[in-house]
Amino acid sequence: MDSASFEDLLAHNRDFAASFDLQGFDGVARAGVAMVTCMDSRLDPLGMIGLVPGDAKILRNPGGRVTERALVALVLATHLLGVERVLVVQHTRCAMASKSEDDLIAALGASAGMDASWLDLGAIDDQRQALTADVHRVSSHPLIGDRVKVGGFLYDVDSGLLDQVA
Repeated sequence: MDSASFEDLLAHNRDFAASFDLQGFDGVARAGVAMVTCMDSRLDPLGMIGLVPGDAKILRNPGGRVTERALVALVLATHLLGVERVLVVQHTRCAMASKSEDDLIAALGASAGMDASWLDLGAIDDQRQALTADVHRVSSHPLIGDRVKVGGFLYDVDSGLLDQVA
């Protein structure tokens, strides 16, 4: 185990824990919100909508897509964790929307030094169409349906503004 590689992060965690105030929280989304969004480090999912830890369920993956696993999480969130609104948020200048699947596979293969063609990365050809499809995917799920309000949004990484697309 190489603990030296993580010592800076563990030191920050000790500082965080010294003033930790979420103990005893039951895990229900206090604001009734879930967000499916990209893993991009320029995104602050809670901050962009004025929420704080404990208010929302945040699901992140490359491109901010509603995958099968994201749907499972949303089913659990809507039935057991107080979620009433779902935001699907993609963003401008996303790597998953700026290159084709083949280009992403080639770049990944070159970086890894091995064939990566067996992966399904989920490149996005048209973000507005993908958001519309993902909103439909959530709202038409038999275990979600009209239990929640669902919206698709494009977040501008340069202005910080959300634009509702679907």
